Amino acid sequence: MPIKNRTIFITGGAGFIGTSIVERFIGHNRIVVYDTLQRNALGKSAHIRHKNLTLVKGNVLDEKKLKRAMRGADIVLHLAAIAGIDTVIKSPTSTMQTNMIGTYNVLKACAEIPKLKRFIDFSTSEVYGSYAYKLEEHDATNMGAVGEARWTYAISKLAGEHLAHGYYREFGLPVISIRPFNIYGPRQVGEGAIHVFVTRALRNEDIMIHGDGDQIRSWCYIDDIVHAILLCIKSDKAVGEVFNIGNPRGTITILSLAQKIVELAASSSRILFTPKNYVDVELRIPDIDKARRLIGYAPLVDLNEGLKRTIDWYRATMHNR
Repeated sequence: MPIKNRTIFITGGAGFIGTSIVERFIGHNRIVVYDTLQRNALGKSAHIRHKNLTLVKGNVLDEKKLKRAMRGADIVLHLAAIAGIDTVIKSPTSTMQTNMIGTYNVLKACAEIPKLKRFIDFSTSEVYGSYAYKLEEHDATNMGAVGEARWTYAISKLAGEHLAHGYYREFGLPVISIRPFNIYGPRQVGEGAIHVFVTRALRNEDIMIHGDGDQIRSWCYIDDIVHAILLCIKSDKAVGEVFNIGNPRGTITILSLAQKIVELAASSSRILFTPKNYVDVELRIPDIDKARRLIGYAPLVDLNEGLKRTIDWYRATMHNR
């Protein structure tokens, strides 16, 4: 059963995941996107002029503007964040400020909305540290070394989780946190590996691998996380919980991923190697048993099919530019 006749407020909603959420829900709901538009996938979407969409350019650090824009929301999806390893390393203080104080501002505004149905906080699988092999949601998270800029992102998102669930326990806010594991697909912007590999492969450009390419990731297609969000909105069992959202069957090394993309794209790109100048995540495979058990989540799109869809989309859009 679809979600209908709701006002859905999405911080960071102009990004890759946000735009896909808009596409899923805009037909039967009013959507308010609140975004700085620094990464604007929505602007190139067919839905940008939809009658059910309201786009507000704003920063989650602007508490007053945020609160005004959020009035009347039934469901709040909080995606706004500073993310991407290169950006985080360059701007660790902005990362902490946006991801922590911004989340506090959103929660504070939510607490003033009567009868809010859901607040869904987008955290990250990086809270598990460099090695995450099928860790469950209640397993210990990893703080990372102080001074290593990469972990400022994970720490800021983990702090947001603690704050969100504090609002659940203290004020009864209907909070859910999700920890996405390597989401990919059409419209991706920024620094994602698949986005970079696919666009370079389609141009027959060299693909650069940091290190030996033996880092292991599980990749989850965008449609599967959007469906997980729908399940979180609909299920009362989800409230007050944290969920790993990903696809364990989409597990592959970074080198093998690059090779697969070159093959599927029929590309002549060379795969080259460059030294890593940052701390990396070596192993990241989700345990999704809790999400499967409580909300019925099961990823449906396998890696080959997801990559084919992604390559086809980028080939078509790059051709039309």
